[in-house]
Amino acid sequence: MELLGVDVGGTGIKAAVVDTRRGVLSGERIRVPTPQPSTPAAVAGATAGLVEGLVPGAPAGIGFPAVVCDGTTLTAANVDPAWVGAPAESIFSEALGRECAVVNDADAAGLAEMRFGAGRGERGVVLMLTLGTGIGSALFVDGTLVPNTELGHLELGGEEAEARASAVAREREELSWKRWASRLNAYLLHVEGLLWPDLVIVGGGVSRKQEKFLPLLTPRRARLAVAAMGNAAGVVGAALVAASRAEGAPASGIRAARVTTVGG
Repeated sequence: MELLGVDVGGTGIKAAVVDTRRGVLSGERIRVPTPQPSTPAAVAGATAGLVEGLVPGAPAGIGFPAVVCDGTTLTAANVDPAWVGAPAESIFSEALGRECAVVNDADAAGLAEMRFGAGRGERGVVLMLTLGTGIGSALFVDGTLVPNTELGHLELGGEEAEARASAVAREREELSWKRWASRLNAYLLHVEGLLWPDLVIVGGGVSRKQEKFLPLLTPRRARLAVAAMGNAAGVVGAALVAASRAEGAPASGIRAARVTTVGG
């Protein structure tokens, strides 16, 4: 099944046609800058322009940097605050002229990794962390997504964790890899003490430089793995949610092993 996957971020909007059975892009990934200010009308309009002509009429999955419940965005991380309380699925569906399923962006990336990447076949508790502008999180228990964890907003050193330990924080403060890894490790230990995951998957663009920081991380018991899907994870995962919706399932409570829904 070829469906449309979209990954909305604070700086860019990315999209591609996805073969949801194989978890690969059926064409090139395209991108436009996220409008500033990133209001609902502006972002939906930019997304519509980006995907115009791609698999016309096919449903779209949209990963978005917010808590998403019943198609409504309840927070606004790195996008305009006008998204708080916005009917995101209705806004995107109207703008794109097709049915859209909206999901937390880190959850989308996690679904792709659990289905086709580093988490494939894993049982127990798996946590994916995406290190970028912020810190996204996706939590799975025996392959089932626990949506909207948003663990990047936990307190660390008197600040939100992502303000201290995201990839952008390292660049902004011109931290050495060793110093940044120390902050990231403190965050990892904090999260590990709350959830005791069996596996932590590290994603985001900075994971391409894993050799500079991953050996410096010292989890208590969790295994560490680098995300395998790369920059395609968010787009692929969003398309998987669209596929689940097309089969009559809601966008929450997805079981990564089969991309079906349990509960709601």
